[in-house]
Amino acid sequence: MASTSRKQRNQDYFDKTAADYDTKHEKTLNQLIDKIRARLDFIGVNWIDDEHDTGDVNPDQATVKLLDYACGPGTISRALAPYTTQCVGIDLSENMVAAYNMRAGNQGLAPDEMHAYQGDLCNPSDPSPVALSAPSFFDFDIAAVGLGLHHFDDPALAAKRLVERLRPGGVLLIIDFLPHQADHVRGHGCELDKEHSQAMATVTHHGFSPETIRAIFDGAGAGIDFAMDECADTISGPRDGGSFKRKIFLARGAKT
Repeated sequence: MASTSRKQRNQDYFDKTAADYDTKHEKTLNQLIDKIRARLDFIGVNWIDDEHDTGDVNPDQATVKLLDYACGPGTISRALAPYTTQCVGIDLSENMVAAYNMRAGNQGLAPDEMHAYQGDLCNPSDPSPVALSAPSFFDFDIAAVGLGLHHFDDPALAAKRLVERLRPGGVLLIIDFLPHQADHVRGHGCELDKEHSQAMATVTHHGFSPETIRAIFDGAGAGIDFAMDECADTISGPRDGGSFKRKIFLARGAKT
């Protein structure tokens, strides 16, 4: 995902915050889930209809596989699970993977329906990690990164590696922030300032412009039917005892 030092900072920070991540960021994550589900047609995958049982599903829709990269506790998977048949998460953080799998288990989902694995697809020197080389880690209908791209040292490489995991015509979906000013740590060394500083050390990019995202998709081989939806409203969440507001986008394109 990044150089060794930044990769380790990301791994350490998200290992530390995994236990209460869902609770602490509940408002933000629920806003994100709502925005995704409101844009299923925009994303453009041949979704399973969650209102129909298996007997009513078109054979062409028999399987819809999601790769949720930098999955965290599984926000993107939870948003899209009703419309897919399998969600596979990958994350650097062992504790985030554990949180993902615990929540899936608590929902009564079997591992072949929703399961996460620890791993890194973005190591420049390891294009095909052995632990992620089984056929089950390929031929996805959709590969998504939800609010994770700004942590990546090389977003273009990340997109390329994800597209390699898609079936022909599969969709790359990136959800992240539009350009914004960098946050600054405020205060006098309190615990909140320390936590904020640790969080900021994991951030590499302060949002992405439409031009940058288009270039990333084209370079990764996912430029077919590219579209980018800049959400009119913001998402918000806790930050240093106050809150933050960000404008986000959803970008999608199909593998050539």
